[in-house]
Amino acid sequence: MGNMTNASLTALRIDAGRLAARIDALAAVGAIEGGGVCRLALSDADRAGRDLVVGWMKELGLSVSIDMIGNVVGVRAGNESGPPVMAGSHIDTVKTGGRYDGNLGVLAGLQVIQTLNDANIVTHRPLAVAFFTNEEGARFNPDMMGSLVYVGGLPLATALATVGIDGQAVGDCLEKVGYGGTAPVGQPQVHAYVELHVEQGPVLDSEGITIGAVEGVQGISWTEFTVTGVSNHAGTTPLRLRHDAAYVACAVASEVREIAHALGGDQVATVGSIQLSPNLVNVIANQAIFTVDLRNTDETRLQEAERLLHEFVAAIAAAEGVTVSHRMLARFEPVAFDPTVVGLVEDTARQLGHTVRRLPSGAGHDAQMLARICPAGMIFVPSVAGISHNVKEFTALPDLEAGANVLLHTLLKLSN
Repeated sequence: MGNMTNASLTALRIDAGRLAARIDALAAVGAIEGGGVCRLALSDADRAGRDLVVGWMKELGLSVSIDMIGNVVGVRAGNESGPPVMAGSHIDTVKTGGRYDGNLGVLAGLQVIQTLNDANIVTHRPLAVAFFTNEEGARFNPDMMGSLVYVGGLPLATALATVGIDGQAVGDCLEKVGYGGTAPVGQPQVHAYVELHVEQGPVLDSEGITIGAVEGVQGISWTEFTVTGVSNHAGTTPLRLRHDAAYVACAVASEVREIAHALGGDQVATVGSIQLSPNLVNVIANQAIFTVDLRNTDETRLQEAERLLHEFVAAIAAAEGVTVSHRMLARFEPVAFDPTVVGLVEDTARQLGHTVRRLPSGAGHDAQMLARICPAGMIFVPSVAGISHNVKEFTALPDLEAGANVLLHTLLKLSN
């Protein structure tokens, strides 16, 4: 620990100005109008963002490794060797993303390292800061791909062969951007994992609370349906003789909302993508491809939502005389975070003088994958008006600072 006393250790804080400067610098890479960011996984913009962050890791003296799915881990040695305590998240974004989603957790992790460097503090266990490949799933399915491969939940070969929305394979894109690393996946082993993230929902902001101690992550079910009907003239074809793929897609979009209302509680349901063919104003669609996103904190209720969805799809397809096929894009059961880590986040926030509440995460995060192999937890800070995956995503600097300080002291406790 160097020469620090407990009192001086307790007084340790990150430099909010340096954190803000790094957030701004990374947000300039792939910047889009309105203050947002577009860095799809393994794109040229993602490569530039990775290069910037890896440069910072090396400046801070971290030992950087890149594994075969492109996950990047920077390790700071401790007084003893062994599995590090890890902070992490992701730096890829959706097409119209904000500057905080994912990026905050990585850059706050670097700020923790810088704070310890400046104070000449060496922790008992090593510390690590990581960013994982394709967390968003906006270019390649599934989301949280890199962390899923890291924990052994998705075979490396399957991930590398995955073809994205632009017809390019993950493996080829990794080589193209220079991040097809040589380190084996799943290394280093992790002692504990803590992820700081913006909430991406309205709870903390609406209740005026600074820190969320995240208890777990909702289960996620993503299904893509393909409806095949018959194209015909929109004016001359009677309704009783139609096999309308668009009608079926829209009926399902309406029904999933009803399913969510009927199940109540934490159930949500979204049809986020519909593609029609031939997509003409005066032609009955002969094909509709659409997605359904179902989420719940309770696995039994999530399965019930899936059952009701498939029951309805089968019935409406039969009634309209169309055929339907489907494929699962992603399926993750709800995850409960380690109670000790959750309690530690909550206690640390209180000790630092912040308001705090426990809550679940509505979005998926790398932390839910790391929870399969080590004690894991998350720290949330408020998203103004709950807006995220949007250029207007915003978290005030005092909240960013508060979250980073909770991360600092949580990591210190776990690593000592």
